[in-house]
Amino acid sequence: MARDKSVYFCNECGGDSPKWQGQCPHCGAWNTLVEGRAAESRGKRYAPLAGQPDAGRVVRLSSIETRQAPRVGSGLDELDRVLGGGFVEGGVVLLGGDPGIGKSTLLLQSLAAMGATRPVLYVTGEESPAQVALRAERLGLLNAPVDVLAEIRLDAVATAIDRAKPQVVVVDSIQTVYSDALQSAPGSVTQVRECAAQLTLLPKDRGVAFVLVGHVTKEGAIAGPRVLEHIVDTVLYFEGETHSSFRVIRATKNRFGAVNELGVFAMTDRGLRGVSNPSALFVSGAGDPAPGSCVLATLEGSRPLLVEIQALVAPGVGAVPRRLSVGLDPQRLAMLLAALQRHCGVATGGDDVFVSAVGGVRITEPAADLAAVLAILSSLKNRALPRTLAVFGEVGLTGEIRPVQRGQERLKEAAKMGYRRALIPKLNKPKQSIDGMDIIYVSRLSEALAAAFD
Repeated sequence: MARDKSVYFCNECGGDSPKWQGQCPHCGAWNTLVEGRAAESRGKRYAPLAGQPDAGRVVRLSSIETRQAPRVGSGLDELDRVLGGGFVEGGVVLLGGDPGIGKSTLLLQSLAAMGATRPVLYVTGEESPAQVALRAERLGLLNAPVDVLAEIRLDAVATAIDRAKPQVVVVDSIQTVYSDALQSAPGSVTQVRECAAQLTLLPKDRGVAFVLVGHVTKEGAIAGPRVLEHIVDTVLYFEGETHSSFRVIRATKNRFGAVNELGVFAMTDRGLRGVSNPSALFVSGAGDPAPGSCVLATLEGSRPLLVEIQALVAPGVGAVPRRLSVGLDPQRLAMLLAALQRHCGVATGGDDVFVSAVGGVRITEPAADLAAVLAILSSLKNRALPRTLAVFGEVGLTGEIRPVQRGQERLKEAAKMGYRRALIPKLNKPKQSIDGMDIIYVSRLSEALAAAFD
């Protein structure tokens, strides 16, 4: 009997190597090769792809007929916003998130809403049908027209899809599915890569909207080979704090829409509910203004948001002062403190500085620079900023306040939430006046500090 050949697969890119090496020869990552069994016949498993009508035929780009990809509404407005209008027929979506964050709840609610107009299938590899029914009962969806399949064998899943002919399929999760052609255990690099590659061929051939649920590592990235995110059409991350009832879903890859869109949900006893006005979540309620707080008008995808930035400056207790940032880039925090000292004469070298974005939201755009600086100075001076003040702007290394994109929409969102003053870059002057709002334009960091505290 011939001995099965061993092959080493890379956790990052999915490439294979005939022998173990410290560095992957394909992507250059170190210590990522793990042992697996070689597939018996890779060509047979990918035969459907080679049998497509256009396989092997070269065509001119201008001669290709294009059409708008049909959309399938998910039944949840916030999820449709992130997807770009809904699921795409023939598209594959990968949804990742921490355990217990609400991935299965979100998808079950979506299938229940879509099941009224089209056949849907929920494939579960982690729960029994009775457990899925218990969750549906808690959500008030027990009578929803959703077909359930408890199966982890790849061939059985493909056969069930061919028989049921659903228009939307959810596989929860991809790490539990395994193929009999491979001898490695379910969840291994080999199984995840091969099963995901074969499952992505089904929707392309049958026009089915596919959703794969993926586990995440302790660093927050989707577990398995990195190729898993490359072969799908859309990658979504479902995030949230364990002590908070609010959840955020964002797209990091979307072949059929914009990325960096944001959807906000609130977890209730009846499941996830979309939040139409998320600005109210990330800004403190009414009360006397406190030192160290500043309201930022930020932008997440196409949605303007108001987020409260809080800072605390306290005398350092160690030899090296601490610089801690939650929800903001810690490298930019160090840069802002240096610019504050160099151009405004405000030294924080012996103080501990802590900056946080309220509500657990993560802000990656540089438009948060000015709000962070004002919050830091407010805490240092122990002087509160006006509660009706909203700011945005990028701070440069030379002390200038640089403009940011779509300032008009940020100002409109602030005015809608009741803010009557705005401190913005001079080059972001709106083309149309904002009713009831006093706008202060600044071009230097020193001007911004003087205007905010005078």
